[in-house]
Amino acid sequence: MQIRPATEADQPAILDIVAPTLAAGETYAISRELDAAGVKAYWFGPTHEVFAAEENGATLGTYYLMANQAGGGAHVANCGYMTAPAAQGKGVARAMCEHSLVRAKERGFRAMQFNHVVSTNTRAVALWQQLGFAIVGTLPKAFNHPVHGYVDSYVMFRAL
Repeated sequence: MQIRPATEADQPAILDIVAPTLAAGETYAISRELDAAGVKAYWFGPTHEVFAAEENGATLGTYYLMANQAGGGAHVANCGYMTAPAAQGKGVARAMCEHSLVRAKERGFRAMQFNHVVSTNTRAVALWQQLGFAIVGTLPKAFNHPVHGYVDSYVMFRAL
């Protein structure tokens, strides 16, 4: 698997992963009603450095890296990760997170924070913990899950 900066040519395959994930509404605190332009504007926003994970020409996943906050919080990175359904459970998210930790350090970030990890996304929570992230806060009933209703979200953090 290769993880590299996304190009213009990668956008259709990346958006084929991102659009249904956002529309499902189970893992991101983003409107489920975004049209194609809105999905593209979100994932490829001006503050996002976007990457593609690929193997044998197939896009397996994508992630973005950005500063979590501006000003005094700009030394803390934030990322969002998505894996293609056919590639889930095959180490793609782990590889992307490991890549993002290296890239964040290269960019001078001192830590990484995930602001809204939905508690029902147990595979992601466990993976982030395996990669050194701690749950530093619980946001009670902060996410309205389309299946489970109001569930907790976690703030997860690790130093780089």
